[in-house]
Amino acid sequence: MSSLKYIKISSFKTENGQSQHIRLSYQIYGQPLSDAPIVLVNHALTGNSTVCGKEGWWNDLIGENKCIDTNFYTVLAFNIPGNGFDDNDENLIENYKDFTARTIAEIFSEGLKKLNIKELFAVIGGSVGGGIAWELAALQPDLIDHLIPIATDWKSTDWLIANCHIQDAILNNSCKPLEDARMHAMTLYRSPESLTSKFNRTTKSSSLFNVESWLNYHGEALNTRFNLSAYKLMNQILRTIDITRDRTSFNDVVSKINSNIHIVTINSDLFFKAEENWETYVDLKLIKENVCINEIKSIHGHDAFLIEFAQLSKFLTPIFEARKETKYFELECYKKRITA
Repeated sequence: MSSLKYIKISSFKTENGQSQHIRLSYQIYGQPLSDAPIVLVNHALTGNSTVCGKEGWWNDLIGENKCIDTNFYTVLAFNIPGNGFDDNDENLIENYKDFTARTIAEIFSEGLKKLNIKELFAVIGGSVGGGIAWELAALQPDLIDHLIPIATDWKSTDWLIANCHIQDAILNNSCKPLEDARMHAMTLYRSPESLTSKFNRTTKSSSLFNVESWLNYHGEALNTRFNLSAYKLMNQILRTIDITRDRTSFNDVVSKINSNIHIVTINSDLFFKAEENWETYVDLKLIKENVCINEIKSIHGHDAFLIEFAQLSKFLTPIFEARKETKYFELECYKKRITA
């Protein structure tokens, strides 16, 4: 596994004007920085910077000879400060309401500057990670060649905000906050059809359905590997995605983004509805040519972006293969020049 590295960001100001020292941790996979095109991968709510390798949560998509080929690309992944992955108490943010999705994009932007990165071939993220990708693109419109938001949108809808509000209430009021919040969340990450397919009303015992046992397992499992302050923070970030807040209209904001935008939605997603993504696509297409949308067909709901890798790779491979072919062409031309 790639080792954790750290960037110190002194006196970072949150949106309410509070100053805070940030220790931003990250991992790099594949080629060294400055040696290859850079792909920034933003993790989801309970994820982290371990995106590939044996423990990688996206290792079906990222790695040697995979869709995002680490033989060719530099893969960079930041940890959202406060996600608890780096075991750094300094990053266990208690004043979580001072942080938004845009705050995290600003922190990532500072991290990129510290690493002297002026251009990213792609930024890709699922769920809240995709929302942060949108925020980063709005913050630095010329930074990203390919913006790839997956199972997300440029804003948190009323439905999403409502469920994050319930999550926050559980996290602050339950006697088993992590377990109970996770169980509630799992019913949103999947779909009714997914649960029926998996369990079909089967029972574990005379008093316990298998679906109940499954929810208990996920609640208990998260409780052993995550911390309460991290969950509160990540839930807060999820509910605050909005690239238009304190700016102008959606059309005005996205018209300044020079990235090629590749939206990936999920037909059964109950969290970030496909209808919202298609509406976003139509609005974008009226003002931009370099935008496309693909839809994952799955019964598994929001979590399909962590399950349906064959479909996801099919959508994304042309983006990453085209850059490889261009690079190989440039390399061959260079070899011919120096041997002529």
